Amino acid sequence: MSRDSVRIVGVLLWMCMWVCCYGDGEYLLYKDPKQTVSDRVADLFGRMTLEEKIGQMVQIDRSVATVNIMRDYFIGSVLSGGGSAPLPEASAQNWVDMINEYQKGALVSRLGIPMIYGIDAVHGHNNVYNATIFPHNVGLGATRDPDLVKRIGAATAVEVRATGIPYTFAPCIAVCRDPRWGRCYESYSEDHKVVEDMTDVILGLQGEPPSNYKHGVPFVGGRDKVAACAKHYVGDGGTTRGVNENNTVTDLHGLLSVHMPAYADAVYKGVSTVMVSYSSWNGEKMHANTELITGYLKGTLKFKGFVISDWQGVDKISTPPHTHYTASVRAAIQAGIDMVMVPFNFTEFVNDLTTLVKNNSIPVTRIDDAVRRILLVKFTMGLFENPLADYSFSSELGSQAHRDLAREAVRKSLVLLKNGNKTNPMLPLPRKTSKILVAGTHADNLGYQCGGWTITWQGFSGNKNTRGTTLLSAVKSAVDQSTEVVFRENPDAEFIKSNNFAYAIIAVGEPPYAETAGDSDKLTMLDPGPAIISSTCQAVKCVVVVISGRPLVMEPYVASIDALVAAWLPGTEGQGITDALFGDHGFSGKLPVTWFRNTEQLPMSYGDTHYDPLFAYGSGLETESVASIVARSTSASATNTKPCLYTVLVSATLCLFIFPSLSRL
Repeated sequence: MSRDSVRIVGVLLWMCMWVCCYGDGEYLLYKDPKQTVSDRVADLFGRMTLEEKIGQMVQIDRSVATVNIMRDYFIGSVLSGGGSAPLPEASAQNWVDMINEYQKGALVSRLGIPMIYGIDAVHGHNNVYNATIFPHNVGLGATRDPDLVKRIGAATAVEVRATGIPYTFAPCIAVCRDPRWGRCYESYSEDHKVVEDMTDVILGLQGEPPSNYKHGVPFVGGRDKVAACAKHYVGDGGTTRGVNENNTVTDLHGLLSVHMPAYADAVYKGVSTVMVSYSSWNGEKMHANTELITGYLKGTLKFKGFVISDWQGVDKISTPPHTHYTASVRAAIQAGIDMVMVPFNFTEFVNDLTTLVKNNSIPVTRIDDAVRRILLVKFTMGLFENPLADYSFSSELGSQAHRDLAREAVRKSLVLLKNGNKTNPMLPLPRKTSKILVAGTHADNLGYQCGGWTITWQGFSGNKNTRGTTLLSAVKSAVDQSTEVVFRENPDAEFIKSNNFAYAIIAVGEPPYAETAGDSDKLTMLDPGPAIISSTCQAVKCVVVVISGRPLVMEPYVASIDALVAAWLPGTEGQGITDALFGDHGFSGKLPVTWFRNTEQLPMSYGDTHYDPLFAYGSGLETESVASIVARSTSASATNTKPCLYTVLVSATLCLFIFPSLSRL
C-alpha cells in the first residue's frame, strides 16, 4: 500500500470516528472507544431518561420484537426461546439478517444503545440447524476434564457468533442431588467440586481475563467470544424429590457448601451475567430473595455483571403465576434482578415498573444500579463498536474441527460399568466377524441421542431435524467391510437365534425432554427397552449402551448384560461411542452421579449414611486402546533375551485372534 493510500485510509478512519463520536456536532464520550468503560458508562447513563433506563431492563422474545418496538421502547435485549428460529433449517446468514434487523431498531433510538441478543446454547448452539451438538453437561462431568470443557466453550462461542448472537444463557452450574429432577442432565455432577472445575467453560465462552483483571468484573475477550450466564442461582438442583422449580430445604451452611461454590468460581472467572432460579430456598422464591441476590451475590461475591430473571420468572413469584404481577415486579427488582426476561407482555412490565418508581415504591437508585450493570456488560463486550453482525464466522457452524472435538468429548464421557469378567472381557469388540446385531430404541435415532434442548425446547425424535451420526451409522463405519451389520430395533428371540450373530450392540434409554416434562419418579427406560435387553442378551453376547440424561433403573438387567456403558446424551457425534467400543480409544469416564439400585433409595448422594448404590459415584472401568495393548505386548516381548522367530509369530497371531480389528491396520 502506498503512502498516499495509507493517508487516505487514516483520514477515512478519523472521519468515521468523528461521525460516531460527534453525531450532530456534539461530542459523545460514550461512543468514543478510546475512553475507559467506566467513563463511557457514566456518560451514557447521565444522558438517559427513566423511560430509557427501564427499557434497558427489558428482554423480549423475538416473536414480539419489531424495529419500531426496539426503537420506541428502548428495548435492552431480545432472545430466542427454545426452538425459536427465523425459519425451519435456518442458515447462519438467516440468523444474522434477522438479528441485525432488530438491532437496527435499537440503533435508531435517541441514544442508539445496542440491544444484546441471547439464546440457550447449552450443549453447543443447540437451537440451530447443522450446529455441532456436544454432550450434555452430565456427560462432560464424567470426563473430569476442565480443559476439554473450556475448548467446547470456545467452539460453542464461535458457532453462536456465526449466527450473529453475542450472548448465551450458559453454563448451568446446578448441583443435581436427585436424578428425579428433569434438568439433571444440565448439571455436571452431584459433587460441587466437579461443577466448580467445569466452570472453566466460562473461560472458553468469554475468553480468559488477563492476569491483572479485577475479579468479579465481566470479561468478554473478542468478537469470537460471547457473554456467558451462570444459572440457575441458587439451589435449583436440590429441590425436594427433584421437583422442578420447587423448594430446596437446607440450612445456610448446606446452601453455601453444596450449591454456592460454583458461583464463586464463575464470578471469579469474570462471568458476565447470572440467571436466577425459579426454585425457592426454604419457602422463599429465589426471584424475590434480596438476601441472596443483592446481599450475597452482589455483596459478598462482589459480582459486577447483571442479574437476569428466568423466562416469566417474575410472573412465577406468585401462585398461580401472574396473579399479583405488580407486587411481583416490585419484589423482583427490589431483590436485585437487573434485567427481566418478560418475554411477551413487555408493556405491562414497563408500565408497572415506571409507576412503582414514580410513586417511590422502588427507589430510582435500584434502577440506576441495574442499568449501570447492563451498560457495563455491553461496553465490555464491544457491542457499541460492533453492534451489527456479519457473515465472517458462518463457516464455523458445524465445522469438522468442532465435530471432531465433540467426538473426543463423547468418547471421554463414556462410563464403562461392566465388561464381562477379568479373564474374559467383552470389550473391545472385534471389527471383523461374520455378522453382528445392532438393536434398541436409541440405536438409530439422532434426536434421542441428543436429548432435550436440541432444535426445539423438548428435543425431537428421528434423524431429519439436524445433521449428525447415529450409533448405527457409526457402527457401520467402524467395522470391517466384510462384517455384516443387521439392524432390528426390537428383534424377537427367534430372529436372533436364526441369525447366528457374533455379538449384539443394544442402545436403550430415555426419550428427549426438558425441564418439568422430565421430572420422573420411576426413572425407567423407554419401552420396549427392557424386553429388548432380555430377549437379546439371553441369546447372544451383548453390550448395552444406555443413552440417558441420568441413571435409570438397571439392576434387574445387569446380570444378563455382558458389557454396560453409560453414554449419557452424547449429541450428534455418535462415532465417539464406537471409538471406545472397538478399541480405538480406551474407556476413561467416571460416574458424575450415583447410580441407584431402586428409586426408593432417592435422594442418595455420595457420603450419605444410607449409601448403597448399584454403581458408586466415581465408578468407571478403564481400558486401554487396542494400539496401546499391542504396543505394550510388543515392548514386553522386546525385553526378553533373543526371542526366537517362532515366539514372535505366535504372539502376533494371538493378537490378531484376540483383536481382529488389527487386521485392518
